[in-house]
Amino acid sequence: MHQLSPDQIETIFIQAEQLKFDGKYSEALGLLEELLAADPENVMALEELADNELSLGQYERARVAANRALALDTNSFAAHYILGFVASHVEDWSTSIQELKIANALDQNNPEILRCLGWSLFSSGKMIEGMVTLERALNLEEQNPLILCDLGVVYLQSKNFQKSKSLLRRALDLDPKSVRVRECLDMVERVEKHVV
Repeated sequence: MHQLSPDQIETIFIQAEQLKFDGKYSEALGLLEELLAADPENVMALEELADNELSLGQYERARVAANRALALDTNSFAAHYILGFVASHVEDWSTSIQELKIANALDQNNPEILRCLGWSLFSSGKMIEGMVTLERALNLEEQNPLILCDLGVVYLQSKNFQKSKSLLRRALDLDPKSVRVRECLDMVERVEKHVV
């Protein structure tokens, strides 16, 4: 494969980012795989590949790409984040927390890293620490429906129904088509009826 110029690499990244933004993850993967064929040690391409695989629900492929990125750069916050996310998906909370704490140390105040870390902490039984971490994520990105939804579920599990409904309604206002938010809001109302 021929060597790509820095301009060509930048163009491929811009195209792949746009495809990812448009939800065309498979097409983005094609471009990134082309780039990696020419430059197999391109950490940014591996990180982006892992992120796109994650978006497609290809958790094992995302994990493999993230591990390859870490083998080349142990300070890849994106790779640590992806490994933490994948671990949370299989409810391996200790690995998830460990990886997400590293990602957070490398890229502090990243709302997405904090969201995942907060969820993993809460799910592992560290309820207060998880709630505080999710609140911190929300303070950094107040209009994020994913953070609002996760925090709403946390407050539901803590039996603070008013706070849960308030957060979930804000999430629904921001993302009216979200099936997940609607399901969570319905769940709050059902649980609240049985408890009250």
